[in-house]
Amino acid sequence: MYNGEGYMKKVLLLTCLIIFISYLIVNIFIRNDEIKFIYTSNIKVRIKQEKTNEIISIPLEDYIVGVLAGEMPVSFEMEALKAQAVAARSYVMKKMEYNKNKDYDVVDTVMNQVYLDDEYLKKAWKDNYNENIDKIKQAVLQTNHQYLTYEDKVIDAMFFSTSVGYTENSEEVFSNKIPYLRSVSSTWDNISPVFEVNYHFSLEEFYSKLNLKYNNKITLEIIETTSTGRVKKIKINNVLFEGSKIVELLNLKSNHFTIKQKNDQVYITTKGYGHGVGMSQYGAQAMALEGYTYDEILKHYYQGTQIKKF
Repeated sequence: MYNGEGYMKKVLLLTCLIIFISYLIVNIFIRNDEIKFIYTSNIKVRIKQEKTNEIISIPLEDYIVGVLAGEMPVSFEMEALKAQAVAARSYVMKKMEYNKNKDYDVVDTVMNQVYLDDEYLKKAWKDNYNENIDKIKQAVLQTNHQYLTYEDKVIDAMFFSTSVGYTENSEEVFSNKIPYLRSVSSTWDNISPVFEVNYHFSLEEFYSKLNLKYNNKITLEIIETTSTGRVKKIKINNVLFEGSKIVELLNLKSNHFTIKQKNDQVYITTKGYGHGVGMSQYGAQAMALEGYTYDEILKHYYQGTQIKKF
């Protein structure tokens, strides 16, 4: 005779057993650190627009086009543009991992990467728009979905304009020592128009900008520098400053600077432009001009990395 109650008990028991086994598989055999952020060909980037405070979502490769337009001169060699495309893609992929539980992945300014939309570019480039956008799209297309990894993890692909002849070790500028962000030679950077920049201030203006009391004579004591000579800490008239604060207050290109007084005038010379960690953009351009390919450029500036594709 059919026993309905017994049958239902068996079905319930089997269901519970399946759920329990699934639970064991997930929690015993799959560790949390093995569940990785998934990248797909149709993935989108969530961008916070600083001017409007709005968040927009666009395909990753379209985002890279806008970043390439915002971060590197379109006149640069194709291999330099391709290197920048891979670096920019790696950078945003890292941000997408880090910010996956937040409302947006990146902002559209130098706080992350400068992103310029198509409407802006049409106005900025005018008659050159078609030629320029085609060149940038080619750089993105030829590196489609390529990114940099170190030990199978997406890297934090930092970049900047111009080095002082060498890039910086990450821990000398930021807090963490990162194995692929090592100081490397970048002597090509002397092609940059901002490789060396001269500034001129009146003594009164100099003190005013630094919020110091006026004194007829400037006394300088460099307390700490990076291995390439960037000023990390300096005393000016016995007041301690971070080198980065001097850059901010005097609107300098970098913290690799010298300060000289002549009577009531102050002359400052800087080398390089930007923080100095990762890929130098003008270094990449000079390497491209010498015949280096984009992958060679990337592997020079990001030591021990590999190019992968999703």
